[in-house]
Amino acid sequence: MKIVLVVSSMETGGAERVAAVLSSAWAARSDSVTLVVTYSKRGSCFYPISEKVNLIFLADRMRRDAHIPLGFAAKLAELRRIFVEAQPDVIVSFLTNVNIAAILASRGLNIPVVVCEHNDPAADGRSLLWRLLCRLVYPQASALTFLSESIATAFCKGREGVIPYVAVVPNPLPEELLGVAKPRRGSGRKRLISVGRLHPQKQYGLLIDAFAKVADEFDDWDLWIWGEGAERSMLTERIAELHLASRVYLPGKTQAPWDEMVAADAFVLSSRFEGMPMALMESMALGVPAVAFDCRSGPRELMRDGRDGLLIPPGDAGELAAALRRLLSDRALREELGSKGARSIRERYSVVTILAVWDQLFAQLRIVDDSTGAR
Repeated sequence: MKIVLVVSSMETGGAERVAAVLSSAWAARSDSVTLVVTYSKRGSCFYPISEKVNLIFLADRMRRDAHIPLGFAAKLAELRRIFVEAQPDVIVSFLTNVNIAAILASRGLNIPVVVCEHNDPAADGRSLLWRLLCRLVYPQASALTFLSESIATAFCKGREGVIPYVAVVPNPLPEELLGVAKPRRGSGRKRLISVGRLHPQKQYGLLIDAFAKVADEFDDWDLWIWGEGAERSMLTERIAELHLASRVYLPGKTQAPWDEMVAADAFVLSSRFEGMPMALMESMALGVPAVAFDCRSGPRELMRDGRDGLLIPPGDAGELAAALRRLLSDRALREELGSKGARSIRERYSVVTILAVWDQLFAQLRIVDDSTGAR
């Protein structure tokens, strides 16, 4: 099968990670895969991708000076040229703005387009313009996928007969993660970590406030928040105000997030909303006990209603502090949640399992592999 994947960038991020994993997995089983990156300033490729994948940066195709922003119409035209050249059996796109572009660029080419939402459209703060574009353009896609049943159900309510075929396709675990070994730990300081953009969605200010409530009780624990973003200055000031500069760290991006996760003693997700949080999934798969806000999508599915981790009411710093107190004080609980979480996540979200979900979706859409005639 010939597959074209389209994504906005290949910098750090959940959708970017999924694009890298899927493209490499499809290429490994001899599918012909082209991965198109639409970011106007090009950027770099943070995640490893198979050499079998044809990686195209749209900025490189359009001009040598990739620092000049590309116009939307010009990007659509170049994207359409790529689709015509590749003649794929299916186009798969990630994230709202890219989904719209992929649908518009492929109009009239008779190529099935599967668009993927990776957040909760009702909570991610998208503008009125983007909501209107989704309402107008999404019906032209062959299928729309969500990461969880709860988001799909909420999105479809009242839109029956207007939207395309809807499917739930969770994120896959990168196979390389399964080989990451937990290091031997001495009697040094314990780490509670989080991984994600320093962005209002992640509510790291609230997390820091919650940690401050229990920091004196657990003086051998530190909080490390890995990631970069617009809220760095605000968070740094908040840490200073709480006199936690020696206990809360913002080390920036890491090239080895799994090594940081597997070496941690606990993981925390304080997001206001999610689709299917890759950092939480990966940390649980590595056997790290986790606590998370029970936002409308993601943590509840991963933790199976709290059996594999601690779920708490969203947005409540007091409840988060109480959950941290419980987790940080109970080594047996951490070991139990870590073991259960790893076993559950690895079984449900392996690449083989998720590729089978994609194959089922392609079969239901009657997508044909032109090289064999197979569906």
